Amino acid sequence: MKRLGLTLLVLAASASMIWRAAAETPLERGTYLVRSISGCGNCHTAHGPVPGPELAGGTAVTDPHFTARPGNITPDPETGIGRWSDEQIITAIREGKRPDGSTIGPPMPIARYRGISDDDVHAIVAYLRQVTPVKNVVAKSVYGFPLPPAYGPPVGHVAAVPDENPLVYGAYLAGPLGHCIECHSAPGPRGPDVVRGLGEGGMRFAGPWGVSIAANITPTNLARYSDAELKKIITKGERPDGSRLLPPMGVAYYANISDTDISAIIAYLRSLPPK
Repeated sequence: MKRLGLTLLVLAASASMIWRAAAETPLERGTYLVRSISGCGNCHTAHGPVPGPELAGGTAVTDPHFTARPGNITPDPETGIGRWSDEQIITAIREGKRPDGSTIGPPMPIARYRGISDDDVHAIVAYLRQVTPVKNVVAKSVYGFPLPPAYGPPVGHVAAVPDENPLVYGAYLAGPLGHCIECHSAPGPRGPDVVRGLGEGGMRFAGPWGVSIAANITPTNLARYSDAELKKIITKGERPDGSRLLPPMGVAYYANISDTDISAIIAYLRSLPPK
């Protein structure tokens, strides 16, 4: 009887996954990703008292070594990505290469985006295709160092990551989709060190708000918070003591992350080696 019960549970879970996959269209999935965990507009939409048009080009990101100007990724054919094919958009996202062969530089987290699944990157493209086209010329980014000719070999097939295992799915959400570990790892000579300083924090981000320093998101720091408190920090931008998180933490987007996905992210972060 126990074996039969286990079999029925497995079949029910499999059927649930199949139903969810069939019920959610690529556009629905893309809408969820772009407006929540991926938060593309956190960089590609201009900030200010009144936000600029959605994804028509963001506020410049300044660093001692570069000034990056997030591009116009609306379907405008002249100043956006309206003439790019789906595959060209996917190559830009996962490989950091534009159709003209030029390389996309930081802070675009290409190293993380290489792991976005085929299904999810196509869903993101489906969302970008239906954004209102905006004619807006964005100046080129300027770097004080040479950009790499490539971030790695061409990305082939990337399988979907199932959500039954919170640790595995949480790693996917905090890595390729949300790039939490990109901003919250220790600074290295060429950007965040996600190998030796995974989740350690310390990256500095300057902007109109002043300078914010990415927090340690390993158990060393997170142990002081309950899961409920961490959910409020991520989705509301408020710590238990009432203090507020500073940009570039994309709280306005993270407020839309589902409770299940937030729980998976927290489970993954709690599993990281303490730093």
